[in-house]
Amino acid sequence: MAAVTITEREFSQFQRFIYEAAGICMANGKQALVSGRLAKRLAHYQLESYGDYLRLLESRAQPAELQVAVDLLTTNETYFFREPKHFALLRELALEARDKRQTPRVWSAASSSGEEAYSIAMVLADVLDEGPWEVLGTDISTRVLERARCGHYPLERASQMPAAYLKRFCLKGQGSETGTLLIERALRQRVQFRHLNLNEPLPKLGSFDVIFLRNVMIYFNLATKRQVVARLLTQLRPGGYFLIGHSETLNDINDTLVPLAPSIYRKP
Repeated sequence: MAAVTITEREFSQFQRFIYEAAGICMANGKQALVSGRLAKRLAHYQLESYGDYLRLLESRAQPAELQVAVDLLTTNETYFFREPKHFALLRELALEARDKRQTPRVWSAASSSGEEAYSIAMVLADVLDEGPWEVLGTDISTRVLERARCGHYPLERASQMPAAYLKRFCLKGQGSETGTLLIERALRQRVQFRHLNLNEPLPKLGSFDVIFLRNVMIYFNLATKRQVVARLLTQLRPGGYFLIGHSETLNDINDTLVPLAPSIYRKP
């Protein structure tokens, strides 16, 4: 079957589709990305155009295919201990919680394939050891959540990971698995991952001491950013910390949080 070209009209329709499904504003000029990621789905259903695939999605004839399309069109690139100052802060908060005999709860709200959530868990496990703590990782993509639950990664994703953590919490791949790492089972079992769309009403999650919402707002327009941040802040306890990506800002998005440092905010 010859390669199918995506038309401008079809591309704009997929821009609307991913915005309505996930709140993501896909930039113009991403036709190659869309066609590259969806080409196998056209082949799977023996469809002749991207418009045909979109009509299949909109017909709801294959309900599970909606999630497949969202999974393929959401970009997920991350690594362990991205933006180290956030983990230095987390360590301080974990020490405070240990002294006060509290149970810190941390939410990785756009957890992608799990590197952020496991980085959080390593800091808490290091400070609190067997003491109580909770980490929740959520994402709109079921595909990356499956990868997160497996906890199996290319070793280069751990280039920023402290050597002591690599030794304590990870198993290095041998033989055919050389060049990979596996998060050890005890830590994996303490991190909960669940599917969640930040653009929809939130399920009952309880309140958190720290929420990480990093490097995802760049995909949202201003109105969506405001809605998502407001929604998440209902789950952040007073005095809790809200962390965003270093290239992001909450200017014009939220004025209730107190900025402590670039990308670090606290709820009054």
